[in-house]
Amino acid sequence: MANDIQPADLGFFSVLASAGSLSAAGRELRISTAAVSKRLALMESRLGIALVVRTTRRMSLTPEGELYLEHARRILGAIDDMAQLLGTSKDVPKGLLRVNATLGFGRSHVAPLLSRFARKYPDVEVRLQLSVNPPALTEDLFDVCIRFGAPPDSRVIARRLASNRRLLCATPGYLAKHGTPKLPNDLKRHNCIGIRQGEEAYGVWRLTGGRGRKADEESVRIHGNLTTNDGEIAVVWALDGHGILLRAEWDIARYLQTGRLVQVLPQYSTPDADIYAVYPQRHQMATRVRAFVDFAAASFAQFSATGPSKRPSA
Repeated sequence: MANDIQPADLGFFSVLASAGSLSAAGRELRISTAAVSKRLALMESRLGIALVVRTTRRMSLTPEGELYLEHARRILGAIDDMAQLLGTSKDVPKGLLRVNATLGFGRSHVAPLLSRFARKYPDVEVRLQLSVNPPALTEDLFDVCIRFGAPPDSRVIARRLASNRRLLCATPGYLAKHGTPKLPNDLKRHNCIGIRQGEEAYGVWRLTGGRGRKADEESVRIHGNLTTNDGEIAVVWALDGHGILLRAEWDIARYLQTGRLVQVLPQYSTPDADIYAVYPQRHQMATRVRAFVDFAAASFAQFSATGPSKRPSA
């Protein structure tokens, strides 16, 4: 029948799937849980199939629900992009902007950035989600992802926002007690704070000495009694004097400047973790996406000029 799928149901089901439960969807849509359940039941009745498997604590999508969601998000994205394109002459960003970032960097840098962006563009509805690992780039869950390192996927656009070095560091007290490493191999004798994040090999630090043809990379398997998947916690442990940490400059610059942490093996370099804004090619003409990426690039450029330890003014 022609009314089996109604346009308004597409947005409803997309919100429901993202929320993960009927009650959370109700809060998002500002209706009761009972109203969400009734609307979903009407959808399933019209379609003649089950879209959701309900349990007492959570819900999951059926295979038909996954298919419905995939097409619904694509249709909604196309409608939103068309609306943005038709309104480019006014150049007024509006609509929903879904942003993803990692936990520590998202809290420290992306959230304040979005606060300033929302103040400048009040017609944009910002939705920030933080995660330990970046989402799969093939999933249409976010409009823009702020991540470290350029993605090896040509199907997305990656705009470099700022440089970001990884540095080895420790407290002066720890180094006074245990000695300062002179060579990468010396790290094996130290307590090194481990971080399990992303797809990088855990427990292996790669250091390069020299430049050009004389550059020589060494892989050091480190050991320690403290490991976490949260970078902020790892920094706190380093500040408490537990050991040596490998962490992005943006996260530790202020402690290096005050002397609470000192750089270890500064003559060696480690793989960069430059900051990128990553988004699907089909979003590149959306005004809200272009406005946010330009805003982020300008903000991070100012941030880099003054030093990562200082937050840019509003």
